[in-house]
This record gives sequence, C-alpha cells and structure tokens, in this order.
Amino acid sequence: MPFYVHAQDKPDVADQLAELCEEHWSYMDRFADGLIFRGPTLSDDGEEHTGSVHVVDLADRAAAERFATEEPFWKAGLYQAYTADPVVVLLHREPAADALYTLVTARWSPRTRTPGEAEPWLSAVAADERPAFVAALVDDDRDRTTGLVAAVRARPDEARSLVRPLADRLGGGPVPLTTQSWQRGGRT
Repeated sequence: MPFYVHAQDKPDVADQLAELCEEHWSYMDRFADGLIFRGPTLSDDGEEHTGSVHVVDLADRAAAERFATEEPFWKAGLYQAYTADPVVVLLHREPAADALYTLVTARWSPRTRTPGEAEPWLSAVAADERPAFVAALVDDDRDRTTGLVAAVRARPDEARSLVRPLADRLGGGPVPLTTQSWQRGGRT
C-alpha cells in the first residue's frame, strides 16, 4: 500500500543534512523498488531544504512509521515532525530533474471515497504536462479521503488553480490549499 511520508526540517540544519546525505541515500536504496515519488521540499526561493517527501509502497501504517523514524535525518534529530498517510495514486509521471515544482497539499475531514470521482479532472489535464504527481490521502481502510498531494511544474498560484477543482471535488466543497516548492530527489 502506498504511503505519503512528509518530514519537516528543524530550522538551520542544512549543514547537518549535507553531512548525512550519503547515509540518507543508502537508507532510501533499501526501499528503491517501492519508492514511487520522492524529493525535498524547499524554501520559496528554492535555495533551502525544508523537508522531505516520499511516496513509498509499504505493508501498513506501522511500516510507514518505521520508514520515517529509522531514516537517518530523523534519527539525527534534524526533522521536527513527520506525517505518514496511506494514498491512492491518481497520476504519476516522472518529474523533470533539476526543475522546481509546486507541491500542493490539502487536508479535510474524512469523506467517503467514490471510485472514479477524480476521472473528470484527470481527463481534463491528460495532455497538460505540468502535473507530475497527484494522490488522494485516504484513511487506513482506504474508503474515505482525508486530503490531497500534488506536484505541479508551475508557480504556486497557477498550481493551486490547476489542482483546486480536484481538491474541492474530493473534499466535498472548497478546501484550503497550501503550497511549497519541491524538487525531484534521489542520487540522479
């Protein structure tokens, strides 16, 4: 089952993150077959690392929490918090290397999931190459949506506008969207 694992950096840890990069990548190599999507979140100017996003196929929530807490940056005390949520991947294209994306996220109260409710939006953006990844956050039973995460190669306002119809549809009405810069991660 895929899980969205998002960790937030503590302030002013850039040097320590750099020192542990090889350890982090070696740890991620252990999950290479299950890594669906990954990369750092960045400051608005794209210069500073602010956290890490991973969508990884794992057995259950306990495995997702182990994935987060056994990660070298977490073990070194460089992250201040993490979330681990099951997801249903709606769209997955390989993000461009060295390109800045906007990570759009939303959270809402659990809402019954209706299979196929994302199809109209997916059909509408099929030819649009800007969305690289879109997933619905779901509860552990996978029968209710609880949020959305999307990576869009666009400025924040444009990314929000593109994702809003899907987020509002899945969330059952207007939902607040947050944005931050994101970049594809990994050794290459």
